[in-house]
Amino acid sequence: MDTLILEKTIAALKRNHFDVFLAGTPSEAKELFFREIFPALQIETVSWGDSQTLKATGVLETLRQNPDLSIITTFSPEMSRQQKIFWRRQALLSDLFLTGSNALTQKGQLVNLDMIGNRVGGITFGPKNVVLFIGINKITEDLEAAMHRIRTIAAPKNAMRHEGFRTPCHQTGICMDCNSPDRICNVWTITEKSYPAGRIKIILIHQELGL
Repeated sequence: MDTLILEKTIAALKRNHFDVFLAGTPSEAKELFFREIFPALQIETVSWGDSQTLKATGVLETLRQNPDLSIITTFSPEMSRQQKIFWRRQALLSDLFLTGSNALTQKGQLVNLDMIGNRVGGITFGPKNVVLFIGINKITEDLEAAMHRIRTIAAPKNAMRHEGFRTPCHQTGICMDCNSPDRICNVWTITEKSYPAGRIKIILIHQELGL
C-alpha cells in the first residue's frame, strides 16, 4: 500500500478520536497489544467478535491463559443457539471487546456488516474498551468503496466459510442481495468517531489479512 494513503488514514483516524497503533505483522500486533494497550486497561472480563485477523494474532490464546481474567466465550460449538445469544448479550457488558473491521475508509470511518449484530453492537456500545485488529487491505477510498468491498469480498467469503449456510453467495461467491434465512448481511454500521475519545483502539497491521 502507498505510504501516503496509510499516513492519511492514520491521521484521519486520530482526528476522529480513535487511538491508532501500527504493527508490521500479526505477531508484532500481539506484542504491541500486550506491551502498550493491555496493561493500562485494568480489566476483569474479556470477549470478542468473530475476526480472522484477530485470530491470526494469537491474542486470544494468551488471554485465555490469564487466571485473573473472566473470558466470555460466545462461539463454542457445544452451545445451543439460545446459549450463544445469551453469552453474546453478556459480551456487551465486558471490560474489553476484541474484533476486526470489514472496511476502513481513508477518512477514518469504520464500516461493518453483521448477521446478528453482536459484533457491531460491541464496537458501538457496551464494552468499556474496544480493540480492533485491521489489515491494510481493508482500507478503502470512501464509504461507497467500503460498502462495495464488503458486498463483493468480505460478505461472500464469510458466508462461504460457514458450512450449512444456504445462501446464493455460498455457492457463487457473489452477493445476490438474497432473502435467505441464513443471510449474513443484515446490520450495517458506520462508525464516524470513537466516543468517548480513545474508547476504540485500532491496531493496523501492515499486511493483507482477514476477509
